[in-house]
Amino acid sequence: MKIEAIHMREVNMPLAYPFETSFGVTTGRRILLVELVGDGISAWGECVAGEHPYFSDEMVDTAWHITETELAPRLLGKEIESGRDCAGLFEQVRGHRMAKAALENAVWDMDAQRQGLPLSTLLGGTRTSIPCGVSIGIQPSPAVLMEKIAKEVAAGYQRVKLKCKPGWDVAIFEEVRSRWPDIMLSCDANSAYKLDDADHIASWDRFNLLMIEQPLWYDDFYFHARLQKRLGTRICLDECIRNRRDARAALELDSGRIINIKVGRVGGFTEAIAIHNVCQEFGIPVWCGGMLETGIGRSHNIALSSLPNFSLPGDVSASKRYWTEDIIEPEVVVSASGEIAVPTTPGRGYEVVRERVEEITVRRQTVRA
Repeated sequence: MKIEAIHMREVNMPLAYPFETSFGVTTGRRILLVELVGDGISAWGECVAGEHPYFSDEMVDTAWHITETELAPRLLGKEIESGRDCAGLFEQVRGHRMAKAALENAVWDMDAQRQGLPLSTLLGGTRTSIPCGVSIGIQPSPAVLMEKIAKEVAAGYQRVKLKCKPGWDVAIFEEVRSRWPDIMLSCDANSAYKLDDADHIASWDRFNLLMIEQPLWYDDFYFHARLQKRLGTRICLDECIRNRRDARAALELDSGRIINIKVGRVGGFTEAIAIHNVCQEFGIPVWCGGMLETGIGRSHNIALSSLPNFSLPGDVSASKRYWTEDIIEPEVVVSASGEIAVPTTPGRGYEVVRERVEEITVRRQTVRA
């Protein structure tokens, strides 16, 4: 394959509902989309960096700059065998994994189209459908949260994840468990706690949670290992896992017993697959996290989630949970049993609605070989 042009677009999309975490409230997204053109094929990628450097040190503006000035020139005009080549091409640029992932994932999409294969098959996926959970943000009141959980449980989602922070944890868990004692329930702290909170976090064992996601510092393994020794509940690591070396180190330290793989956070499909394989070697389950993606990024998550060790319901839910109108056709839908069918057509399996993309584009740039 040879990439002839890379079209960069920033789109602005309002969320259907505000989404609150310990970082703050998000009501809309600025999103960098990349379209790769070459060999008569158009392929798309999405950068999941946020508007601010809160979840990671990347943001949409840094991703735009690094893509235009550093990454795109390394990709254009090269003979590329597969998406795995991107890691070597981008190696000189340190960090900027979300920007790298947008381009690499698009190359995988292009290769899948070129070979006439579903993207999931090219990645090594084996599942025909994936189990789905939902991530529910911090709400204005417990009553509003209960309404949202009831709606998602009725929709068939197999796991409910609650965002939490100090002051929005134990009382909430107690109320949820009193109403739904048997649902698969987890929580996500997004690094909102400190090791001094260990006794408080240990008290959550009584709620029979599937996992406690990233309770401590975003870059820590050691203190998570100390905390895990105090808990019966499994810790799930998210922000601190950047690559396969991080995964191996964390698992050897017993810093956590589940890993959330976000393809943008780890730099693309190549590293995501490698982390999946390390976890499989250790007998540790993985699942796919979400970053408020459009349908483009969501379709990449579906393909990744088809790999065999993605054995827990992920955050890959229906388009309508986030957007009044997505930018793909068909939109992502979840069955009454809480599953998404893995596409069987070449590439990602969802068409980009160009008219919709054009309507919401606020910045564009084309880089050519």
